[in-house]
Order: sequence, then structure tokens, then C-alpha cells
Amino acid sequence: MPFDGIVTRAVTEELRTKLERGKINKIYQPSETEIVMTVRSQSVNHSLLFSVHPTYARFHITNDSYTNPKEPPMFCMVLRKHLTGSVIEQIEQKGMERIVTFTIRTRNEIGDISYKQLIIELMGKHSNFILVDQEKGHIIDSLKHVSLSQNRHRMILPGQQYQLPPDQHKLSILDTDSDSIVKKLDFNAGKMDKQLLGLLEGFSPFVTKKMIERVHLGTNQDFENMLSLVQKQLQENDYQPAIYQEPKEDFHVLSFPEEKADTVFEEVNTMLDAFYSGKAERDRVKQQAKDLYRFIKNEQDKNVRKLKKHRQTVEKSERADHYQKMGELLTAHMHLVKPNQKEISVVDYYDPDQKEITIPLNPNKSPSGNAQTYFKTYQKLKNSRKMMETEIKRTNEEIVYFDQLLQQLDVASTDDIEEIREELREEGYLRKQRASKKTKKPQKPKPEIYQSSDGTTILVGKNNKQNEYATMRLAHRDDIWLHTKDIPGSHVIIRHREPSEKTLEEAAVLAAYYSKSQQSSSVPVDYTLIRHVKKPNGSKPGYVTYDNQKTLFVTPKKEMVDQLKVK
Repeated sequence: MPFDGIVTRAVTEELRTKLERGKINKIYQPSETEIVMTVRSQSVNHSLLFSVHPTYARFHITNDSYTNPKEPPMFCMVLRKHLTGSVIEQIEQKGMERIVTFTIRTRNEIGDISYKQLIIELMGKHSNFILVDQEKGHIIDSLKHVSLSQNRHRMILPGQQYQLPPDQHKLSILDTDSDSIVKKLDFNAGKMDKQLLGLLEGFSPFVTKKMIERVHLGTNQDFENMLSLVQKQLQENDYQPAIYQEPKEDFHVLSFPEEKADTVFEEVNTMLDAFYSGKAERDRVKQQAKDLYRFIKNEQDKNVRKLKKHRQTVEKSERADHYQKMGELLTAHMHLVKPNQKEISVVDYYDPDQKEITIPLNPNKSPSGNAQTYFKTYQKLKNSRKMMETEIKRTNEEIVYFDQLLQQLDVASTDDIEEIREELREEGYLRKQRASKKTKKPQKPKPEIYQSSDGTTILVGKNNKQNEYATMRLAHRDDIWLHTKDIPGSHVIIRHREPSEKTLEEAAVLAAYYSKSQQSSSVPVDYTLIRHVKKPNGSKPGYVTYDNQKTLFVTPKKEMVDQLKVK
């Protein structure tokens, strides 16, 4: 994902036109790597996101909504103290590097105008977000503190003088003519894309590779023309933001004629928001749910192994009648058995042809003792078969249950994970937490709310607690209930007794999207009235039966899901 110096320049230019002279009204810190500011500019509120996520470091205007902690972290409180009500005076990029400074006019404790700087450094896992006193040049605070033991070149700690990262001494394509750049290339050495990467400031491997593909084995003049073209695009801010799906999902703001863009955007911020939407959240949830995923997967694997053993026992029990026959034939021919005999051949009365059959014997037992052993084995296998049929049914239910939980983890948010943990505690799979002195009042589950094209409310349960609450408590008996057919997924409720065909299709897409078949096409989705949905006594959380259903076939579409979500 090339959030390189070129993309940084494009975002910075857009933010200049949108946010300079804008007022910072609100500041939030949804996670340890993200800051969101509400900036009022040109009579419009903009949500400005800064992220120092090790994989998804970026900054742009976003339309995503974020869940904020009840207690703001310390860095968030520092930002609020210094920046709430302040004005963004200037947004400036350092050359073509991924370092951008927001100069902010504010007032100090006695009401005098002072200036602060917000500096976002996008450097992968070393990314940081730093608040600096412009006049003194010292760091007020930062999202990440970096000591001298962590970085021998510079410290990022409150009170320290702010220093820029070490200069890489690369050429800026904005200030260097293409002829001078080409003269520094060694055409005999090959690997031209890597040479350009080492020469040019702010260029990513993705871009240099595409630039070399454009000229292939061209002449010096071809290289100069290519570099001049890129230089002109950057100087004139001629960007064509687009997302590419092949060979893997990627994006950029420069156009590449040889690459077919899947989605083209008018604005860079819109493209970045579309590309990154949910990615950092999913990554964060994955980290938080790692232990939970491992536990559920282990429980599922344990039940799969158990099911295999149960089926082997059932196969063995199918020979129960054979042992009964052996016992009865031995009883009928007991007078023929001699002491210490290991086997006996007798006439099989059950065979129409009256053939002989050999019966194995234990020489240490009497004839009647051998017969009793066969009868006991018959009875044991007969009883075990009944027991195994019950166990197989229960084990299958467990496998389906854990399969459902794994699917729910794939689409879970941070709050959803905690509800899944609580469910596992209530079901006895996880140890219950000790009751604290301050007992929190149980929160009602909150299913996701969507709105169809014609304004109809649609509820989606993303875990079993939400599923049951939406289906059994919130829904009216004449509402429409949807679920993927024989596939783990969410309960979806249309809050209308006679929804339009469009609404029904959109709700079916939601059901398919929030199911195990999210990446499939033509997914079967059953729908029926809530009155036909029942929860059997003693069944697992989220499990229901239903009838009088009809089936739709739809293909999940993330774009549609995003459009329908109530912000």
C-alpha cells in the first residue's frame, strides 16, 4: 500500500484547500494509534484522521465513525488542552517526504496568541504524531515516546527539542530537472526501478516499478520524458486517485495507463477513506481476539476429533447383532464344547444354507462363560449405539456453534468481541470473572442499524447476543427475518411487514455479507416472518428453527453494505 511521498503531497494539497483557516472543535483518540479531530471549515465539519498504525499509517478526512473510550487517554487530553478552539494556519509537507506539519494558532493561559505544530511522521512502524511548541521548538507530547535507547539519532519525549528524522540525501523531483536525474542512473547495472527508488525522495517501490514498466528498455530521452511527465503532474497537482484490485488491492494518485483502475475517485481523501475503511479496525480486532480465536478453534477441533471417535464406535456397534448370534449359537451347541478349546465350528441355524460357522472361544472360560461374554458385548454395543447417537447429535451442535462463533469473529468489532467472551462465560466454556466491587449494569446488546434505499430500518446481529436480542426482543412478529441458508451468519431483521423488493434484496445482501459466504457469489438467503422463527428449549445461543421460508440468491457487495450503514 504505497502511502508514499507522492500520496502525502496529494493529500496535503487537498487539505490545504479544505482545512486551512479551519477551527478545531473536538479531539478524540479512539485507539492507541489514532487521533480524530473535528475541524469546522467553510461552514462544513470535517473529521480529520491521523493514524500511526504500523501497517496503515496515514492521515486524511474520513466519513467513518469511531468508538471512543469512556476515559480519554493522556495524549488526547494534552491535545484538547492546547488545541481545542484553535485555528489551522498552514499545512506543509517537508519536500517530498512523508512528514507533514500543521501550524496551529491558539492562545495560551493568559490569552496571548501562540503557535503550536502538529507533526505527522509516516514511517511504517516508526510512525509518530507529535505536538510541538513552535516558538521554543520543544516537544509538548507525542503519541509514541521514543527514548535514546530506542533511537540513538533522536529522542521524542516531552521537553526535548524536536528534530527531524535523519536526511536521506535523496533528490527532489520537484527541484531537479529530469536530465540531472537520468545522468545519475547506471544503465549497465540494471534494476532501474531500485536505482530510481534510491535516488528520488518520496517515491515508493510501486511507483518506480510502474515508471520503469512505462519506458521498458527505452533510451535516455525516454527516461527524461517519463520523469518530466511525472514532474509536471506533481507540480500541477494533476492527480487521478484510483484503487486497483489486481494483482492485489492497491491504490495511487498517479495514473498508470497499463493498469486498469477498478474504482476512480474525484478526491484523494475519498479514495483513501474507501481503501482503508475498516482495515485498521479489523487488524486491531484481530489482535484483541487472537486468544479468543485460538480457544474457539481448539474447541472446534476437539469436537471434530470427538465426532470421528463417536462414529467409529457407531460403526463397531453395528456388529452388535453378530455377537448376539454368536452367543445364541454357542448356547445351543454348548454340549459340544471341550475343555480348553479355542474355537468351535457349529451349524449356523440363521443361515438358509445351514453352513457351518466358527466361534472363537476363551480357553480359560467355561462354555457358559464364553456365551455370557458374547451376550454382554452385544448389550454393551447396543447401549453404546443409543448413547453415541445422542453424543453425535450434541457434538454436531457444538461444531456448528463454534463454526458460528468463528464467523462472528471475522466481522466483529471491539464491543462484539467482549459480548462473545461474555457468552462463552455464560455457557461455561470460559471461567467467569470475579465480581468487582463496582458492578456494572449489564448493557443491552446493540445490533448494527442499516437503512435501505427507501428508508426502511434493517437490523443486523453480529454475534449471538445481538442475534437473539434482535430476533426475540426487538422484532415485531410481522417483521421479515433473513438468514443464509445452512450457512453460519447473522440474523437480519427488516422492520416492515411488506418491504419493497429492493429493500428485501438489500437485506439479503447484508445477510450474505455477514455470513461465512462473504467472499462467495450467488449466496442462498432464506427469509420468513418473525412469527415463523422459534428458539428450541435448551438450544445454543443464537440457534433458531424456522419454516414458511422463501429463498433469494444474492452476491455480497461491500460498497452496498457501506452505503446502507447508518453513520
